[in-house]
Amino acid sequence: MSVLIQIRDVDEGVRDRLKGRAAEEGVSLNTLLRQLLERESLLPSRADVLARLRERGDLVDAPSVDLVWNTREERDADLGLDRR
Repeated sequence: MSVLIQIRDVDEGVRDRLKGRAAEEGVSLNTLLRQLLERESLLPSRADVLARLRERGDLVDAPSVDLVWNTREERDADLGLDRR
């Protein structure tokens, strides 16, 4: 069963860009918007992603810069590189 969704106050530029993209893909604006909504509806929410990460234990309290440097150091060690 399908339903009607109406969106008000969309900027003209946004509409024009989406209409242009639809034309490039050879579909109607309606079809493009429906495809975008369908894809978006399949993505997990941020809350879901964070909950999954917490369950897996992948969230850490270290600053991201430390995580990046540690990852680079591990990678370089695996490759036999010494960047110091």
